Amino acid sequence: MSDTKFHEEIDGWKGYMEWEREPQKKELAFQILAQHPETTHPPEFQLKPLPSTNPVFNGQRWKNMHHALGYPFSVMPSASWDVVNCEKASDMRHVLEFPYNGEPPPEKLTDHHITPNKYHFVRNHGGIPDINPATYSLQIDGLVNEPRHLTLQKLQDPGIFPQETIVATLQCSGNRRSELSIRYPGGGDELVNAPWNGGAIGTARWAGVSLKRIIKYCGGLKTGAKHLELYGADTYIKNTAPGNYIVSVPWNKVKSHEVFLCWAMNGEPLPKIHSFPLRAVVFGYIGARSCKWLYRIKALEAPSKAPVQREEYLFYNNQVGKHNGSFSYGLSIQETPVSSAIMWPRDRDVIMHEGKINVKGWAYSGGGRWPERVEVSPDGGFSWYVVPGDRLSKKHRHAWRLWSIELPLRAEAWVELRCRCWDNALNSQPASYRDIWNWSLHVQNTQHRVIVYSVNQQNESTREGLKNLELQDKPLVPITLSVKFRGPESIEPGFDDPRDPDD
Repeated sequence: MSDTKFHEEIDGWKGYMEWEREPQKKELAFQILAQHPETTHPPEFQLKPLPSTNPVFNGQRWKNMHHALGYPFSVMPSASWDVVNCEKASDMRHVLEFPYNGEPPPEKLTDHHITPNKYHFVRNHGGIPDINPATYSLQIDGLVNEPRHLTLQKLQDPGIFPQETIVATLQCSGNRRSELSIRYPGGGDELVNAPWNGGAIGTARWAGVSLKRIIKYCGGLKTGAKHLELYGADTYIKNTAPGNYIVSVPWNKVKSHEVFLCWAMNGEPLPKIHSFPLRAVVFGYIGARSCKWLYRIKALEAPSKAPVQREEYLFYNNQVGKHNGSFSYGLSIQETPVSSAIMWPRDRDVIMHEGKINVKGWAYSGGGRWPERVEVSPDGGFSWYVVPGDRLSKKHRHAWRLWSIELPLRAEAWVELRCRCWDNALNSQPASYRDIWNWSLHVQNTQHRVIVYSVNQQNESTREGLKNLELQDKPLVPITLSVKFRGPESIEPGFDDPRDPDD
């Protein structure tokens, strides 16, 4: 590897490259990638049916960019996939192979109030750094009175920093995006606008220390400091320009003890794919602010100017699109709005039932709010049934509530199930997709819809029809398979065809 242009910079840190303090290195990478124009054009997918393969997309563009930069980037795609196969469940829905994005099957998501690590969704923007905890340190600088480097051992010393565990939900701002993209497409980059279903959300017991305590240990902030910039060790290549993943959170959020630095997830050290050895967890904000593989925190007067903070995760109203948008017009997305989703039954399922069906899902609201009521409709929003309180999971300030209901269902054939949530501030979900549409298809929180084929065996005609299918040795599914209706002897007396008038 004598011709390698880039070298890993810290012993024991694989997959980490410092870009922000070395602009000449950034420029070199930009020049190399500019010679590979095939990496600049994302493939179209939103005007076509999503692939049924798993992975849905393989991320060939990002693989090409990493191979073009040479070692150590060239080995990141395969190393990342090895971690996925080691740490995630075999039935995960792999939205994007590299950089890895994945969500659990919908029926598995609601099996546990606390999401098992192997089923917790993953939203990565680059490769997965492999960091030796013995050589790890966290830099605190910028507008702090006493800049410091803190080892993992010091961060985990309860004599210095009181340790806490809190149950909190993380949700990608793109969760449920596929519901929008199949109706009203938006930005078509399969990384930035990954086609999530309803599983880009998960809840864990996070163990760590409040960032407020760490800032206090650093002598507090200097006058004028109002934001804290978080640096991730992963490399994110945006528009052929590489950089570290950087976001910021306001000091007011930190002062409320709502930003933790965490090293454990559900009683275990963080998995590599979830940011071993340290990450930020920002309660009630979109997952993008919970910076992973955290190695630096810098106090600033204003929000970060990094591309992820200034050019992504922006919300535009539904009259701003590709032709008339600008970064300055978008609103930075922070708190997660109230939302809920049906995880069972699945869309297009055929349901055999006796007048009631079991419906399960999740409900969540960010910003320190929580779900108070969940309602489910069996008829597209005409009538609503309240989920009983004993069918809602435990209430937390910063976490979801799982729910289930035995939903009355009399109708036959196709029916539209809907759910909606009310949080403790009486926020609820809009009914129209157009109300929430935005160019990047973020924060999709309309009433969730699932269309199922209802077969109500309480009805005598339905029971007879099913027996008739059995006699014909014909299956009920697929429902589009043609079958003969019952013979002429079943036609009701007085039935006339054509239905001419009497005079």
